[in-house]
Amino acid sequence: MLFLVAALLLLGIVLGTVAHVPPAVSTALAVGIALWLAIFAYRERHARRGRGTH
Repeated sequence: MLFLVAALLLLGIVLGTVAHVPPAVSTALAVGIALWLAIFAYRERHARRGRGTH
């Protein structure tokens, strides 16, 4: 529960910050985060395939 509260607090801070920066900066950061998450997902999927389902 504490993790959820902290995540919502952080989300509120980030959304408050996004409201004050130019749209180009927000878009660039969003693309960077999406790319990072896509790479992470690819690496996780690739790592799980190699290990097998034992």
